[in-house]
Amino acid sequence: MKQYLYNLATDKNKSFFASGIKFILLLLSFAYGLIIRALIFISSLDLKRFDLRVISIGNITVGGTGKTSLVEFIARYLLARGHKIAILTRGYKRKAKDYMGDEPRMLSRNLGDVPIIVDKDRARGAKRAIREYNSDTVILDDGMQQWGIKKDLEIVTIDALNPFGNRQMLPRGILRQPLSSLRGADIFVLTKTNLTKDLNKPKSVLSKYNHRGLIVESIHNPTGFYDIKKPGELLNLSYLKGKKIALFSGIGDPDSFLKLILSLDIKVGLDLRFSDHHNYTLEELEAIVRKVSKEGLNIIVTTEKDAARFSNETLGIFGNLKLLVLRVELKIVKNEELLLARLFRLYSF
Repeated sequence: MKQYLYNLATDKNKSFFASGIKFILLLLSFAYGLIIRALIFISSLDLKRFDLRVISIGNITVGGTGKTSLVEFIARYLLARGHKIAILTRGYKRKAKDYMGDEPRMLSRNLGDVPIIVDKDRARGAKRAIREYNSDTVILDDGMQQWGIKKDLEIVTIDALNPFGNRQMLPRGILRQPLSSLRGADIFVLTKTNLTKDLNKPKSVLSKYNHRGLIVESIHNPTGFYDIKKPGELLNLSYLKGKKIALFSGIGDPDSFLKLILSLDIKVGLDLRFSDHHNYTLEELEAIVRKVSKEGLNIIVTTEKDAARFSNETLGIFGNLKLLVLRVELKIVKNEELLLARLFRLYSF
């Protein structure tokens, strides 16, 4: 059902029957838009302020836009300059209170000792960052919809492959809030720009709503593979060149994952896809192993986000199959110096 609704929202389903459902979804979008606008206005009347810098990194659409990779990029930059940072995240779809969720766990693995505070109440998380970690900066992961918090810098990630969908709000489109909300952003980071040749359309929309916002271009840069049981041993990108492998992923943009793998001259014999943040059951993993074995493949590649969901118990299901993880880093290819200058200015007064 979720995939069916997504296909309607992105106009992939163009059947006659779908047109009737789309009209109903459009009416629901109007109602949703009114509610969101009201919430934004009410939240703005009493902004919560904290004695530290607040950097928000979020998106205006559903689906994978690369915001978590940008969180890691900015966190590393600030850490290198001696700032005490904490990352505030909701921990979407975490299975239990003692489980961080896939994206926070991935950040924790990659950033070491940086505090990752998982709390739906970001204001409470900010207070904890000050009280327990003496932080001078918090990064709001998926922070654009945190309308009740005073932010020092609002950064919005835009997927260059599908920047605004059909420009309709949920559930008829993929917008989480109106395009007019872009006026409040300071920086726009276009992601996956190497996978498309047309950047003029998203740039024109951004300029229309916010001519002062800095537009930065970035790519998702693969740096190597690692065995899921040996994350500290990075294998060269040429390790799988010419080989035939299987893919599986539960992310917001599996098409980009497939394109990255193919760009490395790797053959894909099987591409298994699940919904974003999908929590794999033992039965599903066993089914994956059966399908991979049936195709005569012995290497599986997945994403870091997916790898963060596995325990030692679930890894045993893969048996003799080699399970590799693609390591990807966000790389700024245009206006990096201007982006870093904006970050530097946060602490210059």
